[in-house]
Amino acid sequence: TPHTMRFFEGVVVILGLAPVAITAFVSPPHSKVYPTSITPTTTTTTTTTTTTQRMVHIEAKLEELGITLPPAPAAAANYQPVQRSGDLLFLSGHLPLNADGSLHTGKVGTGGKTVEEGYQAARQVALNLMATLQKEVDGDLDKVDQIVKLFGIVQSQDDFHEQHKVMNGCSDVFVQVFGSEKGFHARSAIGTNALPLNI
Repeated sequence: TPHTMRFFEGVVVILGLAPVAITAFVSPPHSKVYPTSITPTTTTTTTTTTTTQRMVHIEAKLEELGITLPPAPAAAANYQPVQRSGDLLFLSGHLPLNADGSLHTGKVGTGGKTVEEGYQAARQVALNLMATLQKEVDGDLDKVDQIVKLFGIVQSQDDFHEQHKVMNGCSDVFVQVFGSEKGFHARSAIGTNALPLNI
């Protein structure tokens, strides 16, 4: 149809932030339909060797960047961290939860957190999102074809207007890990005066 394209192999992901939510598209082993905004990809073989090579690629990139993904976080309330609908994965909003169990909390802006502190919180959210995604795709992040959409909410002081700079902490990680072709995404960055758990 005019609004769809046929693709082969892979996963498409739509993200969210602090709390961040993402949506991911996971392709079945045969042909599948993707939105027109995604660049089609093809593979000439589906052997075990190819799958292993894909896994090594992302694992090597994470190692190169000095990134160790945390365990996939559990849901904090009555919802699922990820929901699959056909080939599409929707990742719920994730918290800026550190590996030691502590949270980044507080508002960004005058009298509160700095942009850099907000950036680091958003970066941690990206790692948690990626951990959830990795678990859902059986450890093979090379199945991801495209990061589609990132939606983030930043708890902000009334006079703070740089939510986009905070959100870069999440966006930068996905672009660094998946590259500009797969990792570059559409995005929303919204400020609010309160969030659950004061994150």
